[in-house]
Amino acid sequence: MKASPEAQRRLLDLQAVDTALAQLAHRRKSLPELAEIDTVARELSALEDERVRAQVAVDDLDRDISRFEKDIEQVRQRKDRDQKRLDAGGALREIEGLQHELATLNRRQSELEDSELELMEQRESAESTLNEVRGRLAAAQERRAEAERRRDEALADIAKEHEFKTSSRGPLAADLPADLVALYDKIRLDSGLGAALFRSGRCGGCRIELYGADLARVKAAAADDVVRCEECRRIMVRTAESGL
Repeated sequence: MKASPEAQRRLLDLQAVDTALAQLAHRRKSLPELAEIDTVARELSALEDERVRAQVAVDDLDRDISRFEKDIEQVRQRKDRDQKRLDAGGALREIEGLQHELATLNRRQSELEDSELELMEQRESAESTLNEVRGRLAAAQERRAEAERRRDEALADIAKEHEFKTSSRGPLAADLPADLVALYDKIRLDSGLGAALFRSGRCGGCRIELYGADLARVKAAAADDVVRCEECRRIMVRTAESGL
């Protein structure tokens, strides 16, 4: 393939733009915020599971406490009825029976209230655990929101730079021979680099230094010959820096 030395030199400008675009794409995929968001997301999932377990523990204790309160209320009501019957008087045997039942109910109420108190202490501890988990969950949510804000800012900056580079690439490619650009694009899509400067006898693509017949081939090529590296097959652009 033939192309003027100037056109070949401008391939390096095109390659610089494409390299910048590739770097932007890499930055977009490898933003540290993305890894941070992923880490926090896993943390949030684990914390949400922990919160659910803590909430279930509190709810179970609330249900048990409610049951004890109902039992205690039933005992109180029974005591009130027995006390009214006792106050109304009656046969000695009935009075003794009521007194015995009241003593039993008092013991039962005391046992229930002690058990309820123990549950209330457990609930206080469980609620403290739940609030602590909620606090960690809220802090993690704030970290995620902050990381997402920084991610969005970084992506917006990348998008602006990408738009600028893309807008400059079109006119640059349009000014070059179509067959040269087609060859360059084919090589670039295969290897990421379509053209590189041949400097001091070394291919700028694969960094291999040419000797003997390979170097002689490059030296003997006409200025408008499009020379490619025998190793990496990239276009080697020759300039004053090439050492030829």
